[in-house]
Amino acid sequence: MENSNFIKTIMKNELEQGIVKSILTRFPPEPNAYLHIGHARAIITNFELSKYFGGGTNLRFDDTNPSKEDTEYVEAIKKDIAWLGYTPRTINYGSNYFDATYEKACLLIKKGKAFVCDLNQEQLSEYRGSISEPGKESPYRNRTIEENLRLFEEMKEGKYGNGEKTLRAKIDMASPNINMRDPVIYRIMHVSHHQTKDKWCIYPMYDFAHPLQDAFEGITHSLCSIEFEDHRPLYEWVIENCEVEAKPRQIEWGRLGITHMLMSKRYLKQLVDEHLVTGYDDPRMPTLVGLRRRGFTPNAIREFILSTGLSKINSTVDYGMLEHFLREDLKLTTVRPNVVVNPLKVVITNYEEGKVEYLDAPNNTENPELGTRKISFSRNIYIERDDFIEEKPNKHWKRLAKGIEVRLMHAYFIKCNEVIKDENGEIIEIHCTYDPLTKSGTGFNERKPNGNIHFVDASSALPATFNLFEPLILDEKVSTDNFLERLNPNSWVVKHGFVEESMKDTKPEDKYQFIRNGYYTTDKDSTKDNLIFNRIAELKSSFTVK
Repeated sequence: MENSNFIKTIMKNELEQGIVKSILTRFPPEPNAYLHIGHARAIITNFELSKYFGGGTNLRFDDTNPSKEDTEYVEAIKKDIAWLGYTPRTINYGSNYFDATYEKACLLIKKGKAFVCDLNQEQLSEYRGSISEPGKESPYRNRTIEENLRLFEEMKEGKYGNGEKTLRAKIDMASPNINMRDPVIYRIMHVSHHQTKDKWCIYPMYDFAHPLQDAFEGITHSLCSIEFEDHRPLYEWVIENCEVEAKPRQIEWGRLGITHMLMSKRYLKQLVDEHLVTGYDDPRMPTLVGLRRRGFTPNAIREFILSTGLSKINSTVDYGMLEHFLREDLKLTTVRPNVVVNPLKVVITNYEEGKVEYLDAPNNTENPELGTRKISFSRNIYIERDDFIEEKPNKHWKRLAKGIEVRLMHAYFIKCNEVIKDENGEIIEIHCTYDPLTKSGTGFNERKPNGNIHFVDASSALPATFNLFEPLILDEKVSTDNFLERLNPNSWVVKHGFVEESMKDTKPEDKYQFIRNGYYTTDKDSTKDNLIFNRIAELKSSFTVK
């Protein structure tokens, strides 16, 4: 994290002034969903900032709401963080601190700063007031300390049902910040917890548990997105009144949006639950498991996040920027095989029947260190259907047409002489001749071909399935109000074509730059007998880095 940002400056100043001795941050996900790229920003920012100053980052699961949490998400989050390349200093659970948190709640009661309230949820909302009107004090606000301690203990023992009572902080019902109007800090939930099982039936609210957990762990800087800015006074109130030794500081940053991407756990879950996608790892999803299956690399995501910087305001960047960093990461490290996604059969009529020759081809023309490979060539080959048109339309057409000569990459010049069509007039095959004197590498320069196109030899071609993706949502700026109506019907298109023989041993998550087609990865469901590839990004984009 070489670039400066306001949080980095704050940390640097506090270290120099002796306010903190070292930097310790945390990433505190709730284990109720799969992480998406918005969470990746929080992960990368926390880990990279602490690493820059020689500090550490804790992973702490915010498991204070057991009705929505599951160990499935716990394990998925651990895998995502490891995939991004980070190792937490410690892995903790908010539930590890339930006893200590309960004791702090009792402390607030003893100090006259918390009370047990019998108002139900509807009444709580009514008493809370609005932005323009102050709230009303609960009729239970002035219970004695002894009565509050007894009732809170009875809540803990399971004497009351869900919603019958809450524990509330006693702050200021006239505060202009609604979060400070005697907020609920404990509620009753008779739900088995994935960590503590049935030990507890009362659970702390996030705004109470989170600052305490930060303090218990000695977190120096509690970094979060801008929507928690209004919660900071409550965070500081809890730290001030609960007599904790460590004094963490909450700092907020603006959220990052990406065009065409829906980044909301609730709405992503809706897509999965309504079977509008194949699951959380659907390659069109902005989840980290989806991006991983799509073929994005941890380094590309990290460089993308770091390049966007940090500010106090929300911002949106072009999805093409993420693809740019993917191309930068892969362009010099991937093999570039010949692959035909939408095949058209070519018969080279003057090439000897049954003959197969092997030609040298570089694995990556920009990186000679990746070496070369052999590709086969015979009488029957496949080219991209888009590389042929029956009649050359204009001088700008630099591919194959009837009567036109092109070079097959690493092979020969060919010229189309005949077009074979079916009964519907669709082209099913073309017949060409080749010039044996034009073999690649011989230095032949008597004629200039009408462009270079790639091919796959039919004698050794391996059939393959190609998944081509477009944005899942049509609009650049995604609205949660109508996103289901704006789903792109062409967001996942399947093609069937051929890859060259060298790819017979490909494995899931292997990355390639398919010649003239784009960047692809081998899908998790791919097998030797059923090769499947996902297009990560096309070769070029209109996006440019300024």
